Amino acid sequence: MRVALHTKVRADRVAEYEAAHREVPAELTAAIRAAGASSWTIWRSGTDLFHVLECEDYARLLAELEQLPVNVAWQARMAESLDVVHDYSGAGADAGLPLVWELP
Repeated sequence: MRVALHTKVRADRVAEYEAAHREVPAELTAAIRAAGASSWTIWRSGTDLFHVLECEDYARLLAELEQLPVNVAWQARMAESLDVVHDYSGAGADAGLPLVWELP
């Protein structure tokens, strides 16, 4: 299934958010894949972040990652930079948006 998400980065934390995504822990990307994701891409327009991910079952993916220490630490780090953590109404974005991160 394809899932599109919309989140918002704090205007004063854009650089930190992008820097963090240049160094996503390999343990986290492995856990995301093991939970059923085959791809995850994030674009940014100003403070708006648009995510598109491909996964087997999004609810299962979230449930499997929820208690993993590497994900708990990552979510805490991201919470410092985000105004809106999850907005399930997001519908993706045009390919012309600046690429922030893509699951290798």
